[in-house]
Amino acid sequence: MRNYWNFKGGIKPQNEWTPGCWMQVTCPDDDDVEFLEGDIKIPDYFLSDIADADERSRYDYDEGWLMIIMRIPYYKGVKSQSPFTTIPLGIILKGDVIITVCHYETQMMRDFVDHQKKRGLGFTDATDLVFRTFLSAAVWYLKHLKQVGFMIEKAKSDLDQQIDNRDLIGLARIQDSLTYFATSIRGNETLLSKLKFRLPVDELDAELIEDVNIEMNQARETTNIYTNILDSTMDTYANVINNNMNTVMRVLTSLNIIIMLPTLISSFFGMNLINGMESRWWGFPATVIVSVILTFLSWYYFRRKHWI
Repeated sequence: MRNYWNFKGGIKPQNEWTPGCWMQVTCPDDDDVEFLEGDIKIPDYFLSDIADADERSRYDYDEGWLMIIMRIPYYKGVKSQSPFTTIPLGIILKGDVIITVCHYETQMMRDFVDHQKKRGLGFTDATDLVFRTFLSAAVWYLKHLKQVGFMIEKAKSDLDQQIDNRDLIGLARIQDSLTYFATSIRGNETLLSKLKFRLPVDELDAELIEDVNIEMNQARETTNIYTNILDSTMDTYANVINNNMNTVMRVLTSLNIIIMLPTLISSFFGMNLINGMESRWWGFPATVIVSVILTFLSWYYFRRKHWI
């Protein structure tokens, strides 16, 4: 799907592509690919690189075409293996051609367009659009990290009441998401530092880059904080589970010993051998009384040790 935006003096949609407008390509189909490669003449491998979900943040230059690939946050859903991940967003530039390509429908890009409409200023040039996209990505990393924080607190609250495998698995999935975030944010920071020397940067762009760096640093630090919190949380609950297991095994062992004592006495005096008590009327009651006394004493001992 292709959208065309005139960004001079504000963001306004237009019906067809004209030089100098911003072409936004979302979830490109065969017709979009044919238009970009056939009519716009962009290198074909640009699109295949952007389509690679594991493509790292980088830029490439070929015959006047500049391709920038950055990693943006993407919410997959609570029930997925990782609720949050990152996906590649491609920005292709050459002269008055400005194209963004993303193979996913993201809330970030919808919000980016809506925010620019509310600003009513549009973009001064392609460089301004690139760095504002970086700023939007950093802001959305922070938004998703807030959601991650809420999910961690909810899981911890549930685990405080009852340790459940589902909550532990949920924390592990969140940990995977934070790993994706940390890697992608570092890649975006490295890419941004390189683009400062690759794109024509004026004074306004320099101020915008400073804002992007501040947001990126905050996102990276927040990701590290949540990662450390998750690591300590997982270690804490792992220790709790091990401690509970040790407690259960101690109780079972104590009960086994308590039950073993009367069984041992009954087995000893129940053997088909002469022990001097088989002809006495008090033999059986004495055996029962001794078994009861030893059982009580062993139970009292383990009780004093807080093993049961």
